[in-house]
Amino acid sequence: MSINSETEQVDQIMSQRKLRKSRRNWRYVAFAAIAIAIVAVLGKALGGFSEPIKQEHIARVVIDGAIGTDPLRREVFKNLAEAEDVKAVIIQINSPGGSTAGGEELYEDIGRLRAQKPTVAVINELGASAAYMTAISTDRIFARRLSIVGSIGVLYMHLDASKLFETVGLDYDKVATGPLKAEPDIDEAMTPNVRQSLQELVDDSYDWFVDIVAERRELDRSTVLTLADGRVLTGRQALEAKLIDQIGGEIEALAWLKEMHEIEDLDVNTYFPLPESEWDRVQNLIGGIAAKAMGDSLKSVTALDGLVSVWQPSK
Repeated sequence: MSINSETEQVDQIMSQRKLRKSRRNWRYVAFAAIAIAIVAVLGKALGGFSEPIKQEHIARVVIDGAIGTDPLRREVFKNLAEAEDVKAVIIQINSPGGSTAGGEELYEDIGRLRAQKPTVAVINELGASAAYMTAISTDRIFARRLSIVGSIGVLYMHLDASKLFETVGLDYDKVATGPLKAEPDIDEAMTPNVRQSLQELVDDSYDWFVDIVAERRELDRSTVLTLADGRVLTGRQALEAKLIDQIGGEIEALAWLKEMHEIEDLDVNTYFPLPESEWDRVQNLIGGIAAKAMGDSLKSVTALDGLVSVWQPSK
């Protein structure tokens, strides 16, 4: 083969490589352009890209479902207390309660917020146990006539599967540093010493709960104790018992803010749960389509461990 022929072959190979590289680059550019277009279209379809609120308004914090500790929620309350454009905060509640620590955290966070600006609780369907603990930290509590309110109390739940273990012939054993370590055991009935230690735990939390209800609702402790046997009340009953201040919802709460704090008609914007970002919406939309295509059913399950203040826990 002549030198010229070899040179022509090399040039041809290099040209083919350049062409393939050029095509590949154009594919990348086209893919990026399509992706940007999809995001832009979805962003517009889903309500556009959010902008910071720059005018005076009222903030809404939604407490829905089981209550637990939440560092992100704590940060939201801290920011609300410092935000000059936020003139008041509505705590919208629909919850059976949750962990005692979660209720305590909300009680303290709202208390710090209350020192900076007016706060109002609106109980919708349900505001019981740790959720009621949340409500009493505000300046005023509203509930529907037939809302479920109260359930002042604390419990510790334990499953005794000893008979089942005995039936199937299983034995659960352990080595512990003390007689109360990791008690109660699932494979045996609760012993008197274990029950007493847990009762002391429950009683201590219960005493604190009763004390803050008496303080915040300006009731005698003896009066609170008559209501703190775990019972729930309708909104009408709770109003008569002075566990809430007024029958109504968010409209009535806004009217009270206007009358008592001279906060004129302002927009109400939800701060918690945090709104989804545009990327979150796109990802959730795509994920939902994929899950549907695969026939997958996704469920969110909240588990509460330890000491809880909750009404009607799931069996």
